[in-house]
Amino acid sequence: MFYQVSKEDEYLFKGKRKRLVEVLKLKGIKSQTVLSAIEKIPRHLFFDNTTARPALLDHAYSDKALPIGAGQTISHPYTVAFQTEQLDIKAGEKVLEIGTGCGYQTAVLIEVGAKVYSIERQKTLHDKTKLFLPYIGYSSAKLVYGDGYKGLPQFAPFDKIIVTAGAPYIPNDLLLQLNIGGIMLIPIGEGDTQEMIWLHKISHNSFNKKVLGNFKFVPLLQNKATGY
Repeated sequence: MFYQVSKEDEYLFKGKRKRLVEVLKLKGIKSQTVLSAIEKIPRHLFFDNTTARPALLDHAYSDKALPIGAGQTISHPYTVAFQTEQLDIKAGEKVLEIGTGCGYQTAVLIEVGAKVYSIERQKTLHDKTKLFLPYIGYSSAKLVYGDGYKGLPQFAPFDKIIVTAGAPYIPNDLLLQLNIGGIMLIPIGEGDTQEMIWLHKISHNSFNKKVLGNFKFVPLLQNKATGY
């Protein structure tokens, strides 16, 4: 059973989302499409159903990463907004997301018009999110249980690829699955923080690259996991 809130609480959360959007604007997010998605999506519903959940709700619209179960986190709203903005998604583009998690980033991608394909290695998270996203109105994404390092070659090529965990290197399989002219965002590094790498594929084996600053993610692990 998914968590539900009263109409009074929902009204309160709408106000908190508006304030979060103002915070993101001050931090440099300019895309009105991205900001509108953040303002619309009920982030407070994406947390793990545990006895600690009421305490988490107090922080749902703070710019914080918070636990979602299986040792994973929901990313900072700024990080979600930043990655989405940097992808420069056009309506109808095919986007591969590596690391579905609780589905919050997935929902943002759907809201900005992407046709989303998302892969998650944690079976418990995959199973929950596959039920949860349609429950709150996001049924269009193709969600797959698998190894993010391998991507989804059966659905390639993709116009954009977003990786939501820190990788020690850029997986070659993902580069191969990116359309020429496409963009990939991936955090690279094995320490406490990673560098956000922006890649623009200009030919089959040539890329433009930019480093967009330091961020903090959980590690991108290989192979499927059975969950916790």
